[in-house]
Amino acid sequence: MAGGRDAVKMSEGEISAFLDENLKVQVASVGKDGAPHLSTLFYVVDDGNLVFWTYARSQKIRNLERDPRVSALVEDGIDYFELRGVSITGRAEIVRDYDRILELGSRVAVRMVGASSMDELGELGRTTVEKQATKRVAVIIRPEHVASWDHRKMV
Repeated sequence: MAGGRDAVKMSEGEISAFLDENLKVQVASVGKDGAPHLSTLFYVVDDGNLVFWTYARSQKIRNLERDPRVSALVEDGIDYFELRGVSITGRAEIVRDYDRILELGSRVAVRMVGASSMDELGELGRTTVEKQATKRVAVIIRPEHVASWDHRKMV
């Protein structure tokens, strides 16, 4: 299938729209023994980078502290001719500044519940996110390679 990959590759605009449409990313870090450690997280796009937040003491953070290499996959579709995805490999930047964690975490929380702003989450939601930000870090995935596919283009 020469040229097949190019035929299903998404444009930058299509990638951006696809990432805006989806909510969850599968993130792989490198475990202490070299085995991949995979987790699924809610994310936002910030200045072209995928961003998530997670507990500072989580296994994925321990892995990323030791080795910042990361792979991320956002995909959807059920039937073969519906499959779409974006695979990113790069380096993880761990954010430890509370204000930045709160900013990014708030964006993830709002997006996760389908709200349009923190105001929609109310005082309880705001308090919960502020408390969570004391226990969490944000992670910015700095892409080094991006691959994409949209099998709908094959039909």
